[in-house]
Amino acid sequence: VQLQASGGGLVQAGGSLRLSCAASGRTFSSYHMGWFRQAPGKEREFVASISGSGGRTYYADSVKGRFTISRDNAKNTVYLQMNSLKPEDTAVYYCARGRPFSGSYSTTNGYDYWGQGTRVTVSS
Repeated sequence: VQLQASGGGLVQAGGSLRLSCAASGRTFSSYHMGWFRQAPGKEREFVASISGSGGRTYYADSVKGRFTISRDNAKNTVYLQMNSLKPEDTAVYYCARGRPFSGSYSTTNGYDYWGQGTRVTVSS
């Protein structure tokens, strides 16, 4: 399984970015998918996740109302639309594939494959 994240960049506070994560494999729709981020000197933290069908989404309180996770199972791709960006959103963003039946999709332990990360920098 390979996960390829893209879409990061430099943006001013208040701006928007859309991250994409393309996955290899034939059974993409069977897996919960998540986005995490890691700022310099900090632990990797949960941002958002989405069920295999896309019917259920979950967000960290810090991004609720500003970020939207979605997926296109026909394209094997999960997205993270980030609006109203703040300097504290600056981090490397990682997509990940959920372990089946994990039940802990807000923690890194709930995921078994990770993308390489894409850097998001928000200037004030």
